Amino acid sequence: MKRTLLAIPLLAAQLFYGCQNSSETSTTTTETAADTTAIDVKQLSDEELLTKVQEQTFQYFWDGTEPNSGLARERIHIDGEYPQNDQNVVTTGATGFGLMAIIVGMERDFITREEGVQHLQKMVNFLEKADRFHGAWPHWLHGETGKVKPFSPKDDGADLVETAFLVQGMLTVRQYLQDGNEQEKALAAQIDKLWKEVDWSWFRNGGQNALYWHWSPNHGWAMNFPIRGYDECLITYVLAASSPTHGVPAEVYHEGWARSGAIKSDASKYGHEVVLNHNGHKGSVGPMFWAHYSYLGLDPRELTDKYADYWKLNRNHTLIQHDYCVDNPKGYKGYGENAWGLTASYSVNGYSGHSPENDLGVITPTAALSSYPYAPEESMKVIRHLYEDLGDKVIGKYGPYDAYSEQENWFPQRYLGIDQGPIVVMIENGRTGLLWDLFMSAPEVQAGLKKLGFRSPQLK
Repeated sequence: MKRTLLAIPLLAAQLFYGCQNSSETSTTTTETAADTTAIDVKQLSDEELLTKVQEQTFQYFWDGTEPNSGLARERIHIDGEYPQNDQNVVTTGATGFGLMAIIVGMERDFITREEGVQHLQKMVNFLEKADRFHGAWPHWLHGETGKVKPFSPKDDGADLVETAFLVQGMLTVRQYLQDGNEQEKALAAQIDKLWKEVDWSWFRNGGQNALYWHWSPNHGWAMNFPIRGYDECLITYVLAASSPTHGVPAEVYHEGWARSGAIKSDASKYGHEVVLNHNGHKGSVGPMFWAHYSYLGLDPRELTDKYADYWKLNRNHTLIQHDYCVDNPKGYKGYGENAWGLTASYSVNGYSGHSPENDLGVITPTAALSSYPYAPEESMKVIRHLYEDLGDKVIGKYGPYDAYSEQENWFPQRYLGIDQGPIVVMIENGRTGLLWDLFMSAPEVQAGLKKLGFRSPQLK
């Protein structure tokens, strides 16, 4: 099948390059496999099941962590097949998600606070010594050495977007630990130093009013990706504006990200306003992760600026995807109210940025589960279906596997860190707002959002 990147968002396109040589066609479970998962969960209340899902996905960042670094592995294949021999490659973006997952683990008593702090210390010590470029980390690192693993031939240096996802998690941890014991205060100070060393202003590529995704010590700005909205990258501009040491002025956000107002959309789908123009998806919505990655810490509740109401943006994104899968215009097997959600993930023929505009019959559980804050009833139906009806075909030791297709009878036992992390974090935000409250309490974030013209009850 011919694959095109034209309608896939930048992050999905990048990930595609890293995954295109791996075979995702393994189907290792059978129709007759004992479904112990279903027997277990049917007796659970919704709250108990949510906790079970969180604990399983948390374990990706605990039991499944790369042992030397403590960071999040890029991928874990339960089938043991790693075509690129990359089982110990760690990813900085998912590590940011993992940092937040560790907080959830401590708060929900999956681990003790002492265990959590010890692991966080290990992670931060590794990040401190790992390769950085103008303070920014690369997309991938070798877990054994901390040296960059090129994401693509010219992407062998800084990745500003992955760095933003990482820093979002780091700042959340800093806020969580800053009033703790002496060890915790010292760790918070160590994180604070690393955050302040990221030179966001460098990534204006010579002073342009836009941020650029990549910089390489060997290839400079050859990747040439200006970060423009709308997609998953909003947090990059928020943090760049928030930096007290290497910040950027507001016009970088308004002219670069917001395209001088062209980011706004007047389109609607299934009776829901699209709100912002999704890159490559004119009049429609992109992969579901666009409503997750920037909002693991950034609280969209009543968050507005002159371009959008961000709760409405994300809830409508969720409902459009839900309604699309219920409508199921392509007639794929298994779609419906209990099985919806399209996002960038493993796919039957490699990796793809699934969306209503790029629907390949693949359901990716993180899409609906990580949307729990926006549409809890619709998300809960998917959770019940996965655990009670499909069971062991789609559920493993770290929660739901990355993706499946009933249409293709495709049920790979494989995980991706960037898809597991938002599940545990966003479910927690939907239940308690924990990570939102922590991240939004950072004084620099408060100042940065105000600089950009955001309004929120969280802003003091």
